[in-house]
Amino acid sequence: MKLISHILAVLCLYACSPTTDGQLAVTGLREPVEIIRDEWGVNHIYAKNQHDLFFAQGYAAAKDRLFQFEIWRRQATGTVAEILGARELKRDIGTRLFRFRGDMTEEMNHYHRDGAEIITAFTDGINAYIEEIRQTPEKLPVEFKVLGILPEQWTPEVVISRHQGLLGNIGAELKTGRAVATLGAAATKDLSWFHPKDPDINLDPSINKELLSADILELYNAFRAPLKFEQEDIQTAFRTSNAVALAQRHEEKEEDILSIGSNNWIVSGAHTADGNTYMANDPHRAITVPSLRYMAHLVAPGWNVIGGGEPEIPGISIGHNEYGAWGLTVFSTDSEDLYVYDINPDNPKQYRYRGEWVDMETISETIPVKGQTSETVELLYTRHGPVVYMDALHHKAFAVRCAWLEPGGAPYMASLRFNQAKNWDEFREACGYSHIPGENMVWADRAGNIGWQAVGIAPIRRNFSGLVPVPGDGRYEWDGYLPITEKPHVLNPTKGFFATANQNVTPEDYNHWDAIGFSWADAFRGDRINEVLSGGQKFTMDDMQALQVDYLSLPARTLVPLLDSLTLSDRAAEARGRLRGWDLQLAPGSIEAAIYVAWENQIKTLAAERFIPAAAREMIGGIPLTKLLHWLTAPDARFGPNPREGRNMFLSEAFANGIDYLTANLGGDMDKWQYGQEKFKHTYLQHALGDLVNDETKKQLNLGPLPRGGNAYTVGSTGENNRQATGASFRMIVNTGDWDAAVATNGPGQSGDPESPFYSNLFAPWANDEYFPVYYSREKIATAEVGKTILNPKE
Repeated sequence: MKLISHILAVLCLYACSPTTDGQLAVTGLREPVEIIRDEWGVNHIYAKNQHDLFFAQGYAAAKDRLFQFEIWRRQATGTVAEILGARELKRDIGTRLFRFRGDMTEEMNHYHRDGAEIITAFTDGINAYIEEIRQTPEKLPVEFKVLGILPEQWTPEVVISRHQGLLGNIGAELKTGRAVATLGAAATKDLSWFHPKDPDINLDPSINKELLSADILELYNAFRAPLKFEQEDIQTAFRTSNAVALAQRHEEKEEDILSIGSNNWIVSGAHTADGNTYMANDPHRAITVPSLRYMAHLVAPGWNVIGGGEPEIPGISIGHNEYGAWGLTVFSTDSEDLYVYDINPDNPKQYRYRGEWVDMETISETIPVKGQTSETVELLYTRHGPVVYMDALHHKAFAVRCAWLEPGGAPYMASLRFNQAKNWDEFREACGYSHIPGENMVWADRAGNIGWQAVGIAPIRRNFSGLVPVPGDGRYEWDGYLPITEKPHVLNPTKGFFATANQNVTPEDYNHWDAIGFSWADAFRGDRINEVLSGGQKFTMDDMQALQVDYLSLPARTLVPLLDSLTLSDRAAEARGRLRGWDLQLAPGSIEAAIYVAWENQIKTLAAERFIPAAAREMIGGIPLTKLLHWLTAPDARFGPNPREGRNMFLSEAFANGIDYLTANLGGDMDKWQYGQEKFKHTYLQHALGDLVNDETKKQLNLGPLPRGGNAYTVGSTGENNRQATGASFRMIVNTGDWDAAVATNGPGQSGDPESPFYSNLFAPWANDEYFPVYYSREKIATAEVGKTILNPKE
């Protein structure tokens, strides 16, 4: 078992005995709360009532992640331009355009019967810490000093913001529409992989194809984009003088959608060595500092739950209570559509719907902008949703319909209900409230049950696919939403396990296909997990860890044998020789892995150049590897009059290109072509301010580089970039028969404060695929305690 050394961790953090941070008086508490910090940075919060539990969770999380909290708050409220100036104005407009504007009490109580109390207590706890730290601004984390700002107060509206969620497919919908407009539906389908059904992607004849090329989603994309700082934002005393670094700061490819997903699986006791059910989950998102995920243990009457979630929301999204464990991955659910309207030439705030001119709703917002007067903007809405673009010349308007603007659309918030589920039936009932994102929720419990329930608010489209823009004239409407419990699910599958990895897992006999998406990940990760779990052995927790960080490449199993058919010479032939007998593991330090990945990357690059017409490359960024492998193993006329010979020439060219890449980047000595080095597959965590500040501050903020293995198609998913941009910073594995046997990773650490010992203590272990124990019992927690804080009510 690759566990972080207990002794080394303690030595790295503190002296060898626990410390007490002290007794703190905090306004807003009703009774004392005890917070025990373990050596890995996880807070175990013991409260005497529900209100104080979530108050303390907000207080402790804000203390650990204060800068992350402030940036989240500004993104959620549309106030980024207030600190960064006019360049962020469109972000703020987009945020306000897509703000939830329904009844807040209904909204909060959707997530839990006591949702209003819980969320308000959570934000009160955040505000209590903010008020406290503002009294001593010199103690603020360095980021506040770098930017010259202070943290501001929260409201429940910030918690239920949708800005950070995995919301839908509107960007892909517009790109597909543009591709169909350029290439036609048949050619677009040939280059894409829509499944398991055959969707209609033809554009309605009334849509002017030429108008789709406009920057229609500018405001939507602005509010969803990661926030980027510029040198002008940095206080003079902290600025870097490294002009080369500034010039290169945006060169790294950041989008890595192939690895935005996750793995999870559940295993019945019939397949484990100890007879207990297991749950394993590793959600894949951006790899950042601080981590997107935050761990906590919440204990109060009616609550005893531990695991991870996003720091700015209450409760635990992935973890376990005393009855069962749960985890999540993305289940493809199309909850957005782009509508195109005719607008009245005599009144641009009217659109045609069912043969009549209908008034748009208007809302006025005033946005503060640094360095200039505030901007007042008018936001427009149709019956379908926010208007994102107006084409006055052609009298057209475009609006986005978002199921996530319904009550209950805040990402992961329904996990509050999971946290108190005592059995499968209660867990499945809780799933009915989980609107965003579409997910595969899995459950394993002490009673021996394992189950899967797909969740997510799912519009029913009777007469269109949702994959391309449609007219907003009333002919393309949603027929309500599919009840979540009618989405695919299973209890105690006969095979004794169930695994999801963003691939299509919808049963063939399912009968609600008009509420199921058509865009899924390549199945390589899921196929590998199923392959291992089908092996017949009795699994241990060590086996579960090995599978979560498994680097075996299934595409390599298909591609490497094709090398024998190729005519290669010189260095290419030598490199091919290295792959004979290779174990297909994309392990750090492996020369074979480097050669293979360079080849695989070049296959994808060459295929995009060869098979995607130049006019459509911005719309169809790449051909799914599953489709490419099908073409390569059963070549057709696209490779020329002699398909097999043309295929071999294609693969030979890609292989030679891969060797040229390695030579140019790693040198001429093949013995130095190890996978997992700074020039080819590594992790380097660059803080959002890390390339703009002086060397001293940069050393505080940035972490790495360290070697990595794997790629976007291995279970241990590390994306396709040389510098890992996505993957699993957080992992958790739970043995329901022994709660103290649970293990996790959460790189680079629990804290976002660079001066905290918990800022980077988990970084190297995470990069080395090591885990730490997630203790649950008070007795085991005491053995790892390194700090204790008592929060007392302030009189």
